[in-house]
Amino acid sequence: MSDTDRPFRVLGVQQIAIGGTDKSALRALWVDLFGIPVQSSYRNERENVDEDILSLNGIEIDLMQPIDAAKAPKVHEPQLNHIGLWVDNLVTAVSWLTDKGVRFTPGGIRKGAAGHDVCFVHPKSNDEFGRSGEGVLIELVQAPADVIATLG
Repeated sequence: MSDTDRPFRVLGVQQIAIGGTDKSALRALWVDLFGIPVQSSYRNERENVDEDILSLNGIEIDLMQPIDAAKAPKVHEPQLNHIGLWVDNLVTAVSWLTDKGVRFTPGGIRKGAAGHDVCFVHPKSNDEFGRSGEGVLIELVQAPADVIATLG
């Protein structure tokens, strides 16, 4: 398939999300030892996540722990929780990928922790949708205009 057939572009890596049962251990490595600064924190009961958002050369590293480890979603399993990709047109990408049989997680397009519109490609296919992230949860993130200008 050529780029002209696809109505959107993946521009680059937006984030890497790492989960654990206690994000203080993650902070001890990523913040204290590696020296990557924390930009903000985010907590969402519905998504069962308490996270710190770090930034390394414009790429987010999200350190996540579940609010309740017994509840889903389990943001700490697997520990490399998901990868986020900048896209230039999220609405078009989701529509086109859905038409191509890609399965998305429930919730549709919504605001993510960093304030950008996001949508997740499900890690597993099913009978209705035969394509997935093949074991990897993939977050598609609407790139803001400055990212599109820089990476596009």
